[in-house]
Amino acid sequence: MAAAMAASGLAHAFDAKGFEKEKKSPWAVFRLGFSAYKKGDKEEAVEAYRYAADKGQVGASWKLAKMYASGDGVAQNDYEAYKFFSQIVEDDVQPGSPDESYVSDALVALGNYSRTGIPGSPVAPNMSAAQDFYMRAAATYRNPAAQFELGKMFLNGDGVKASIKQAGRWLQLAAEKGHAGAQATLGNLLFQSGKIVRGLAMMTEALSHAPAADLPWIRQMQEEAFALAGEGDRRTAIALADSMREGDTDEAK
Repeated sequence: MAAAMAASGLAHAFDAKGFEKEKKSPWAVFRLGFSAYKKGDKEEAVEAYRYAADKGQVGASWKLAKMYASGDGVAQNDYEAYKFFSQIVEDDVQPGSPDESYVSDALVALGNYSRTGIPGSPVAPNMSAAQDFYMRAAATYRNPAAQFELGKMFLNGDGVKASIKQAGRWLQLAAEKGHAGAQATLGNLLFQSGKIVRGLAMMTEALSHAPAADLPWIRQMQEEAFALAGEGDRRTAIALADSMREGDTDEAK
């Protein structure tokens, strides 16, 4: 029975040679891989993605990178993810291309890996490389995650010369795109500089839509600031945060 099941599995396995004969486009194979993934056939999806990626399909490379980064259907392997992300970046997709979001995301991922390095691999911590990756994503593709990371680097002098002006610039750009971490960090800067109400409002607005992973530090930052503010400023800030969510005020910027 086991042998029969194995044979059946092989019979339904991804057939690269068959797609070659049928002259299937990389995009068509990528879509087949996506369908397999949605059905839970992740082994088949990986094979389809590999075929499409080898043929230059950027989305397939991105899917493989994400799967290796999270251990989704494959053994978790950051170095494998790094290589696929690097392949995407090396393709040099131009801004405005349908694939630019993949490149933008890959640049941020490479920046993150470069900051920390990947143990047991040739990828060592390299803050200069991280800055370059973030800068490309932030300036060329206007990626808010990259803008946020640059803002933090300039704020903390992390691999670059500390500059509140540069930090504020990048944080502002990311905050305008709704990046919760940037909104909270910029709000805290404003609060510390004496712009109490606006700073509190930005932190409160950030807390309302922050990803689960960012909620703890944003909540702590907001609560500490609220504890230092007067009752009148708190009430005004809450009202302003509500207005920001409704888009009724320029203070949302």
